[in-house]
Amino acid sequence: MNLRSSPLSRLKKILLRTVLALAVLWGGGIVLFSFLPVPFSAVMVERQLGAVLSGNFHYLAHSDWVSMDEISPWMGLAVIASEDQKFPEHWGFDVAAIEKAFAHNERNDNRIRGASTLSQQTAKNLFLWDGRSWLRKGLEAGLTVGVETVWSKKRILTVYLNIAEFGEGTFGVEAASQRYFHKPASKLTMSEAALLAAVLPNPIKFRADAPSGYIRSRQAWILRQMHQLGGEGFMQANKLH
Repeated sequence: MNLRSSPLSRLKKILLRTVLALAVLWGGGIVLFSFLPVPFSAVMVERQLGAVLSGNFHYLAHSDWVSMDEISPWMGLAVIASEDQKFPEHWGFDVAAIEKAFAHNERNDNRIRGASTLSQQTAKNLFLWDGRSWLRKGLEAGLTVGVETVWSKKRILTVYLNIAEFGEGTFGVEAASQRYFHKPASKLTMSEAALLAAVLPNPIKFRADAPSGYIRSRQAWILRQMHQLGGEGFMQANKLH
């Protein structure tokens, strides 16, 4: 009996140790990155490994870290207007948006709507793999709670802007600003920030350097939302810049 149960027992121990190791790794990462610059994200690692395995040895996924003081306030406002207008208010999850997404997805089989907040996207991009699965969503939820507990809203926004993917091989707002507008992120205009935010739903398909009519329409919508939120005053009132 003991011999038969020993492989299962060993497997349980391995799984338990793996879970504990990941918990320590992720928990330590949340604490350390509450004040240290983020050198790379899980998505960057995934993209880099994919490029190497496909034979592209010139691809380099990295981020040029910049503090919030070195990022135009328009950029933070643009991603909030585009992705998560309740960002200053919620505790990591927008329950109303989640309910609407569930209702929409039940009615529509072809077009899936997401409801991830900036906090969820930051946790996912930093610590988890890309793609859709219940396991990943569950881990994402736990990590989001950790991030919201330890980090300030300003820190979450800073990390998000530094690891977000803005195009193939382009991670972080500083790299995106240099690539598409040939200037530092601190100099981004309201219109340029809205254009960068417009490609975020699918930065591989959509291009900031060759925007389609759809991206231009998204840019115009984001600009209107930025004005309605209150412009730079919104960022200052919520201590996000």
